[in-house]
Amino acid sequence: MKFSTLVSVLAATTAANAAYINYTTVTGYFFQDEPSTDPSTFVYYKENFGLINRTYPGEKNGGWIGHGQTQWQKFYHEVLRLNRESPENVQYKVFFFGRHGEGYHNAAESFYGTPAWNCYWAELNGNSTNTWHDAALTANGVAQAQIAHNFWQDLINNQKIHTPDAYYVSPLTRCLQTANVTFTGLDLPHSGAEFKPTVKELLREGISIHTCDNRRNKTYIHDLFPEWQIEDGFAETDELWNGISEETSDAEAVRSKKVLDEIFTELTSFETSACEPSPENLFISVTSHSGQIGSLLSVLGHRKFSLSTGAVIPVLVRAEYSEKQVATTCLPWAVSPHCTAPPQASVSACVCAGGATPVTTPLVSVTARPPTVTGPVCY
Repeated sequence: MKFSTLVSVLAATTAANAAYINYTTVTGYFFQDEPSTDPSTFVYYKENFGLINRTYPGEKNGGWIGHGQTQWQKFYHEVLRLNRESPENVQYKVFFFGRHGEGYHNAAESFYGTPAWNCYWAELNGNSTNTWHDAALTANGVAQAQIAHNFWQDLINNQKIHTPDAYYVSPLTRCLQTANVTFTGLDLPHSGAEFKPTVKELLREGISIHTCDNRRNKTYIHDLFPEWQIEDGFAETDELWNGISEETSDAEAVRSKKVLDEIFTELTSFETSACEPSPENLFISVTSHSGQIGSLLSVLGHRKFSLSTGAVIPVLVRAEYSEKQVATTCLPWAVSPHCTAPPQASVSACVCAGGATPVTTPLVSVTARPPTVTGPVCY
């Protein structure tokens, strides 16, 4: 089956019985792939996004002329070569996963300490000083996004990097703001795709009972950035967060796989021929969260690589389409107990002040799905 036909079949299948895409990370191109690279000390904008300075097979074999080109130009041609020489059911794309800049919830967690934050403060909308429900960026978070903006512009000017062909962003405010600061106003190359991101529900952070994970409504997002695209089927109100139960890591992995499938399907050209794969939609920007990016990396078979706020990691992804049929996966979420007042301690579990018993009722008004609904959630 030709690649374009297979993808057409994938797009036409129902969610309950979809064709399968297997993902792997292609290593040897970025330092972040290497076990010797320490995520805690790696600074992406000091290391050329981690791109390894090396020679590619296309240069050796005379497939294209690499003399005089920058490493990023050579890498782009390498991705074209990989697609050109791959089987018809295989495609390669480069994802730039960017974590949002520091939000007010990050600052609050640092202030209160992670145990007290998880056990009590995160279940509130804010304190007398700041609000962290669907947290906005702090001034530091804006500055981190500006660093990413400046770095992209430097690579455009000096290394002629191929800029993203498509942009995707989580619906939470901190990611919307980060993507806006990072990419708005860049002097893009003439052939570069316009920055008009698509807001996707499933790119949101791992869903906990923390109010920072409760997104605002669709109208708010549209009013904030009216020129951006919000995916079809995006609900007006948050139908996933309930303030009672939280997504397990296994459930988040299922969600991550689903959103990757959606992105690959949306971006695969039906005009691809058997002779020359389309050069479009090869570089993809995704602005998301630490937990969700970690889950996406796991689904892609990438080693664990934690990102500080505002950091970016590129990944070369191999996607292999098959006609294997898979059923919809439904996984339960976990109930998350918490305190109703600042806790005594909560290193591994909530230890509430005065020996009070942790509760499982929301500390704020729940306007999303009914409190009695705790799962399972199906993707």
